[in-house]
Amino acid sequence: MISLIIAGFFGPPEIILVVIVVVILFGGRKIPELMRGIGQGMKEFKKATKDNSDDEKEDKEKEQIK
Repeated sequence: MISLIIAGFFGPPEIILVVIVVVILFGGRKIPELMRGIGQGMKEFKKATKDNSDDEKEDKEKEQIK
């Protein structure tokens, strides 16, 4: 339901406007650094969630052994 609402808000003109605003605010040189930082953050988030799920699996295995 929410995805339908959000999809209605962001069309091609809105996306272009957001890109223009980002370029104006941060400049062309800062955008690669921002994207790199976002990518590293996503990578660490995925690693943390994977580590957390691995810990949960180990806990379940320990409980089954007992």
